[in-house]
Amino acid sequence: MFAKRREQEEADIDITAFMNLMIVLVPVLLMSMVFNHISILELNLPDLTGAQTASAEENRQLEVVVRQSGIEVYYPSGNLVKRIDKVEPEAEGADAHHDFKMLSKVLQEIKSQLAAKNIAKSDALLLSEPGVTYQSLVSTMDTLRVAKTLVVTDAVDVELFPDISLGDAPAKGGKS
Repeated sequence: MFAKRREQEEADIDITAFMNLMIVLVPVLLMSMVFNHISILELNLPDLTGAQTASAEENRQLEVVVRQSGIEVYYPSGNLVKRIDKVEPEAEGADAHHDFKMLSKVLQEIKSQLAAKNIAKSDALLLSEPGVTYQSLVSTMDTLRVAKTLVVTDAVDVELFPDISLGDAPAKGGKS
């Protein structure tokens, strides 16, 4: 009559294999994950008041006009320094692109000429024509801000014109 009572054993969950999987999987996933880099670039609107400060030499405006056909650099405003045509693609089927290396060289020359005259100029006016791609504008802004130069054996970023103002480019035949 006495029925043997079986003692109910508590069921244990064995999570050892799962923990081993997580220990391996989490670092692998973290290493392969692409982290987004968000940077903030402060832009200024062009000064429309015409206020005169300091000397006339320091107030000369550097203008970089981005067109679909190429880039034009003016310094001072209205005086063409260099017209940089688009670079033809080396591979078949690729699109022509702006020559940012040449733009960087021109900007470095202007910056060194200003430094020789003891003029600390950090502002530039970036004018774009309708139809210019967003990537072209961003690349032009990056080229305006800094240049990579080689010092001894290290590549160093040199500040060029970090204070960038945006505007619309004048018509191709018009005055800049």
